[in-house]
Order: sequence, then C-alpha cells, then structure tokens
Amino acid sequence: MPSNGKRFRTATAQVDQTREYSLGEAVGLVKATAFAKFDETVDAAIRLGVDPRHADQVVRGTVVLPHGTGKSVRVLVVTQGDRTKEAEAAGADFVGIEYIQKIKDGWLDCDVIVATPDVMGQLGTLGRVLGPRGLMPNPKAGTVTMDVTRAVREIKAGKVEFRVDKTGNVHAPIGKVSFTAEQLQANLAAFLDTVVKARPSAAKGTYLRSATISSTMGPGVRLELTGYR
Repeated sequence: MPSNGKRFRTATAQVDQTREYSLGEAVGLVKATAFAKFDETVDAAIRLGVDPRHADQVVRGTVVLPHGTGKSVRVLVVTQGDRTKEAEAAGADFVGIEYIQKIKDGWLDCDVIVATPDVMGQLGTLGRVLGPRGLMPNPKAGTVTMDVTRAVREIKAGKVEFRVDKTGNVHAPIGKVSFTAEQLQANLAAFLDTVVKARPSAAKGTYLRSATISSTMGPGVRLELTGYR
C-alpha cells in the first residue's frame, strides 16, 4: 500500500502551484486529489488585507452554507422557562440551565452553545473554559438570542462562524469531499460573498489577498478571485 506521503506527492503533482483556479476548477481538483479513506472535510482559507490588531479591522461573521457542512452538529441551548420547550422542538441536542453546572463539572460534549440573554450572567463565569474552545455564546454570532428556534435551526442547517486570526486569515469548512462539485462551489461562493460583505470600512488596499481550498489530507488549490476583490 502506498504511504500517505506518496499519496500526497501524487496528489500535489496534479495541482499547478503557479496558477489560480476558477471556483469550479478548484473544487474539481480538490475532489480529484482527495485520497484519504474517510470522507474528508473541504476547508477554505482566505488571507485578508487587514490588521486584526486594530479593533476596527477585525473581520467576523456567520454564513449559512446552502448545502450545510456535512457534519452533524451537537447544539446545547442554555435557557430556562418556556424557551426550553422551543429549543427542544427546534432540534437542540441538549437543553437546560442545569448544563452550566455540568460544564463546571467538566462536561463539554457539544459543538455549539446557544444561550438566552437572561442566563449569560451565569454562563459568563465560564469564559476561561468556553472561550479557548470557541464555545462562548456571542450576540454577533447569533448565539446569544431570545429566538432560540431560529438559532438552532440555522446551526443545524449549516451555519458557520468565522473570525479573522492574528495573521489576517479566515477559515471555514465548506463541506465534504463526498458533496457534488456544484454543492461545494455554491457553499464556497456563499462564504466568499459573506467575507466580502464583512469588509471593515477601515480596511485599505486589496481586501482579499489570496484564497485556497483543500481537503483534510490533500494539497491546497489557489483560487482566482477576480470579481471578489
């Protein structure tokens, strides 16, 4: 059996690193060069012309991918009263105020946490636990809200949160290798459109510097960004 190193070299040889590919070509190449035995995630990475050290150049937002991420997302809704029934009806995996104590005791078996504003005072004390894991609910991401039905349904449908890192890059999963090329291209276009709309007014010069997509194990494929810059 060929090693992963050999498989990667073979896959990389199919990608011309000196050129940028249209969205359709790039998606096709990522699917063609995926070699792992599992259904790899396809990720998009965009380098932005911003300086995230300045608060007015921080880029963050959410996008509901038209075809979802292909991943089953476990949602916890921390709330009380009538909102608990709403959250359960919307499809939340875990619901209740009691999860604050469970988290304090070490429970973290969820991917996203939604909270209503009335419980944030209690949940906020867990910032050191939830913050580094990207689990702390945030109004800008739509995860602190009274409309728990909408929040849960959007997350289950494929809502992805993104935030520029300290090196000026944003990342997001845009699906699985098993998706059709059309599904991946639609998800990628939705992500690019949303990042463009999130451009801070303080950003100067070229906003989208470069972008690549890749599968979990496969090589990166550079995108041609005419029309987005």
